[in-house]
Amino acid sequence: MGRILAIDFGTIRTGLAVTDPMQIIASGLTTVETKELIQYLKAYVNSEDVEKFVVGEPKQMDNTASESEVHIQKFLEKLIKEFPNIPVVRVDERFTSKMAFQTMIDSGLKKKQRQNKALVDEISATLILQSYLASNF
Repeated sequence: MGRILAIDFGTIRTGLAVTDPMQIIASGLTTVETKELIQYLKAYVNSEDVEKFVVGEPKQMDNTASESEVHIQKFLEKLIKEFPNIPVVRVDERFTSKMAFQTMIDSGLKKKQRQNKALVDEISATLILQSYLASNF
């Protein structure tokens, strides 16, 4: 089995999370500047066996696509072109940023640490991946 890599895409920063090789545990990987994302993914895929990408799908409360979906679609075109043999799955990411922030509070992080947007993005990617894993077991 290969790892599943989750992507919480943002126009400036992108949070990444990954499973263990047995696809049981979701862990935060890192946050990457979006302009360097494809290069980072190429290096990661060359060093690790990635079976699938899970990409967050932001939606409005009425279930329509959010404004950021336009940017995600452009990214998905590049992702599929660069990694044609790795399937891409979309997962509803509503509330993940709020849940990530609450997770930071619950884990006792100080206010200064909670202002780290890169950490919020990485935790959001982890929540997207956990959601995917839970829905497939």
